[in-house]
Amino acid sequence: MASSSRNNKQYDVFVSFRGEETRDNFTSHLYSALCRQNIQTFIDDQLNRGDEISESLVNAIEASAISVIVFSEGYASSRWCLDELVKILECKKEYAQIVIPVFYRVDPSDVRNQTGSFGDSFSKLEERFKENSKKLLTWRNALKEAATLSGFNSLNIRPESELINEAVNHISKRLLDQVFRPNDNKNQLVGVESRVEEIESLLGVQSKDVYALGIWGIGGIGKTTVARATFDKISRYFEGSCFLENDKNAIPGIDLNFRRISHMKVLIVFDDVTCFSQLESLIGSLDWLTPVSRIIITTRNKQVLRNWGVRKIYEMKALEYHHAIELFIRHAFKQNHPDVGYEELSSKVMKYAQGVPLALKVLGCSLHKWEKEVWEGAIDKLQRILHPSILEVLKISYDSLDDKEKNIFLDVACFFQGEDVDLVMKFFNASGFYPEIGMSVLVDKSLIAIDSHKKITIHDLLQELGREIVRQESIDPGNRSRLWHHEDIYEVLTYNTGTKKIEGICLDMSTVKEIRLNLSTFTKMPKLRFLKFYSSSFNGENKCKVSYLQDPRFAEVKYFHWHGYPLKSLPSNLSAEKLVFLKVPYSDIEQLWNGEKHYSNLNQIINATCNKLIAKTPNPTLMPHLNKLVILNLRGSKSLKSLPSGIFNLEFLTKLDLSGCSKLKRLLEISSGNINWLFLRETAIEELPSSIERLLRLGHLDLSDCKRLKSLPSSLFKLKSLGVLNLGGCSNLQRLPECLGQLSSPIILNLAKTNVERIPESIIQLFVLRYLLLSYSERIQSVSLPLARGFLALQSFLGILEDTQRSPHMDHKLAVRWQEVQENRGFSMGKVHMVRPGNEIPKWFKFQSARSFVTLEMPPDFFRNSRLQGIAFSAILAFSNRHVDCGRWFSFSFELKVKTTKDCGPHDTELFQSRVNYIESDHLHLGYYLFCEEDFKGFWNCNCIPEAVQFNVFPSLECECCGVKKCGIDLFRFPNSASPMEDPSTCFNYNEEG
Repeated sequence: MASSSRNNKQYDVFVSFRGEETRDNFTSHLYSALCRQNIQTFIDDQLNRGDEISESLVNAIEASAISVIVFSEGYASSRWCLDELVKILECKKEYAQIVIPVFYRVDPSDVRNQTGSFGDSFSKLEERFKENSKKLLTWRNALKEAATLSGFNSLNIRPESELINEAVNHISKRLLDQVFRPNDNKNQLVGVESRVEEIESLLGVQSKDVYALGIWGIGGIGKTTVARATFDKISRYFEGSCFLENDKNAIPGIDLNFRRISHMKVLIVFDDVTCFSQLESLIGSLDWLTPVSRIIITTRNKQVLRNWGVRKIYEMKALEYHHAIELFIRHAFKQNHPDVGYEELSSKVMKYAQGVPLALKVLGCSLHKWEKEVWEGAIDKLQRILHPSILEVLKISYDSLDDKEKNIFLDVACFFQGEDVDLVMKFFNASGFYPEIGMSVLVDKSLIAIDSHKKITIHDLLQELGREIVRQESIDPGNRSRLWHHEDIYEVLTYNTGTKKIEGICLDMSTVKEIRLNLSTFTKMPKLRFLKFYSSSFNGENKCKVSYLQDPRFAEVKYFHWHGYPLKSLPSNLSAEKLVFLKVPYSDIEQLWNGEKHYSNLNQIINATCNKLIAKTPNPTLMPHLNKLVILNLRGSKSLKSLPSGIFNLEFLTKLDLSGCSKLKRLLEISSGNINWLFLRETAIEELPSSIERLLRLGHLDLSDCKRLKSLPSSLFKLKSLGVLNLGGCSNLQRLPECLGQLSSPIILNLAKTNVERIPESIIQLFVLRYLLLSYSERIQSVSLPLARGFLALQSFLGILEDTQRSPHMDHKLAVRWQEVQENRGFSMGKVHMVRPGNEIPKWFKFQSARSFVTLEMPPDFFRNSRLQGIAFSAILAFSNRHVDCGRWFSFSFELKVKTTKDCGPHDTELFQSRVNYIESDHLHLGYYLFCEEDFKGFWNCNCIPEAVQFNVFPSLECECCGVKKCGIDLFRFPNSASPMEDPSTCFNYNEEG
């Protein structure tokens, strides 16, 4: 531990002791132990002193982070010791200095009351200073105060070596706590503490097995920082430790003495390992080590960890926003807040850096002390050119790829952010890139990721890395392999400067004015694999105008997307054999190709979006040739009145989008199908066929804004996979099927702006409701939530959902029967969130506030109360007229803030998070969170006591009239009796009015 990490204090520890009693025994052993831990310790070596403690001694006390007071029998006989003690306690009060007493062969009560042999020593001093009653009183008070502090008693801890060991370990921990202290200055390691705690937990420091832990993530994400902080914190528990940094070829030259470390408890950190051979040459295998040793490996390549048999891998993710902005501000402004007028500019940098510590530090330092104009110019430049220092670090991973892997990475960076992985894999297969291996390599090296929805994601900085690599191919855009920036594409297409270098073009046509394509534009691009002309504008139009294409070289195109494609048929040499994606929305296309000969090759097309193709030429012979179709997107086909028979029978069709087909009134009978997603938004559908029950894999059914929809078939409950049912805006829908609750999977149900008057009890009765949105559902008269299999009863729920101003005497009874949940369902329904118009918190919430947080008063043993079960919440969320509905979602969450009676660090816990959208009027958000075993374990271990609950909306709303206006909290517990027949309303404590 270097003293530089202790808030710039000159010393870590100051030791106050009675020299003639402990200098040559206990104090000398304590001093040696502290020094062995590299803890900078001040000890007064002067044998003779004057009447007053010296100025250098006073300065040493003030310059120390911790003072250790060794109370021995004769300590109180020395005026110098007592003056040191008084000064130490002054520093404790003024500078929050940590004070640790050690009671060496004396009883703390004797020190506190000046009794026993310790009191006899003080009496001798008292005789000498009986004329100075003020000083005597000061000393007495100092002894009393110090003796009440938590410390170490030699009478309870034996032998003496164990006493010293415990004291030194405690001091080490307190010093490390200062490194992570939230209010530290600019040297604080921002956002590191919680990660170190997670890594500690994974390492299992107290366990008896050899643990190798991998820390994995992109360059600049903070792997080394967290590994170093973890090393500093836990290395004291080991007999030997070393931190091996990979400085280019430094690691291979290190020689570890295995004969020695094979018999020791060791901690070794291998930082920035790039290949398996480095580890293999250094340490071979874990068999060399004792069962209590630990290995930490940081790397950008997950395969390195797999090859060495590392089972535990900690993925380093980007900093959370509040930590990211804090880190940036400290480097950009050298203080804890941005300068006035720089707030918006700082937010723009946050959006660019995306929580990567390296980027935050580099950009913060580069912008320090510059004027706003320089900031604005630098931010504009960052949109086109990656900062060289960031590029250098990130490019290391790219340089280690082979040619095909590099091509995959560049395609993803330029074209495929957020795209479905199955589609992209087919494209890369068609391109000859062997994606099964290549994509895995990119994931292992943290260059891309696949999210839970099977979408490809790439960090913004890595996307910029890929694009910068392409930009560096040539100054002339026409000589680059990939084009995505609208200015570059406009130049190439307008002036016909394309070349055989171009392999892909992706143009958002809403960003350019009209482009008149040359008839020979694409003949100059024989290697073109990817062509996407799309519009991000809601009412976008085709800007790439052409009346005829002169033998375009589309033979290599695998991905063809042209919004508003202007011709009547596809280019004649667009090979259906190689084509894996076809999308021509809002086009005038009437047939795929001139002639029928290409139909036999359509089995490779996995996405067809030809609005007018089916509407104008409902050719039933077309369907058999689409047997490999996975996605059919007919969105916005205004003339479409019916679907071809057999459309649902396509074996591989998983997504059918008919949104905006305003003349589509009914669906054909369904005999079978594998569709997962069915979008019927804004259609003229009046009812669904009962045969919809045969879509057994249907998980998402969107019927929003179907104004003519009046009812749903009772067979809907047979859709066992249904997870989302969107009925928002179905203004003619007045009832739901009674049997809807027989769905077997939890469901998100949107009834916003419908005329449904009653929600069937069965929906909540069988655990199916995960999220219920009732905004603007003014005709709802009752929502009865009866006791559900011993789980949750919100009896007389009418009062909660009604306007509280019209129902002042509400009968709210909430009960929980948790025993059966533990036995039958576990924690599967630990959270519930409901939304309803309203601007008042229900009166039964015990803790209420007219702000976004509410304070709690709880006993010290709160979390040890075995009856505690969960927390119910309510909040009024408001948007003002200044905010318009832009279709964006907001994150609505609340966190429990706690104080601890142990040194466990902060334990504030986000208990709930949900997505909410813009709603014009005030709405009441209601729900509950049931504590799980992990919650209790963490709270118990640190003796946590709840202090407050804070509600948050992110992104934050920028005016005071928006956000969380009011909130309420209440707690519910197990019933006193375990009998399942007990009245459930007794489980909830509240004061009922009237």
